Amino acid sequence: MANQAASPRLTPKFVEALGYAAEKHATQTRKASEVPYLGHLLSVAGLVIEADGTETQAIAALLHDAAEDQGGERTLAEIGQKFGADVASIVAECSDTFDVPKPPWRERKERYIQHLREASDDAVLVSLADKLDNARAILRDFRARGNEVWQRFSVQDPQLHLWYYRSLLEVYSQRAHSWMVGELHDVIGALEHAVNRQSA
Repeated sequence: MANQAASPRLTPKFVEALGYAAEKHATQTRKASEVPYLGHLLSVAGLVIEADGTETQAIAALLHDAAEDQGGERTLAEIGQKFGADVASIVAECSDTFDVPKPPWRERKERYIQHLREASDDAVLVSLADKLDNARAILRDFRARGNEVWQRFSVQDPQLHLWYYRSLLEVYSQRAHSWMVGELHDVIGALEHAVNRQSA
């Protein structure tokens, strides 16, 4: 049951950001599926909102992949113009890379993990929500499809993905005070157990 707030936490600016995200990612789907990518962005924003995030953080959650996936620095500048420097800064901090082609997978992941140690609290919260939603999706799909899941990634060794998520969890445990840290811990543990049982 919903309560009534004295004033809305989410303003028309959030609705504008939702439309912008839908437009930017209109033809993009989740890896190896026909599921619109917007579903992931809505999930990440929902997690940020449920974690008592601000509207700025929630808007950044909607747009966290827009620059990396759809236009790089040009899109980042556009986000700054439309939604403000604070949103653009979070989006930049949450982006893996703007380089084309992308650097090698391990190099990018190690750099991102190190970057998170010094990132703003805003960016850490959005990043945590992003990785939690991704980890949930991997676990769900692994339970449904087994090792076929890893074929959708450029790196197909499940142990490398587990290394990445465990490394992220270590940083989040130090940087974030959110229920999402505990949930990510549980999801990674369940995924690791499922992977090890499959390979036994």
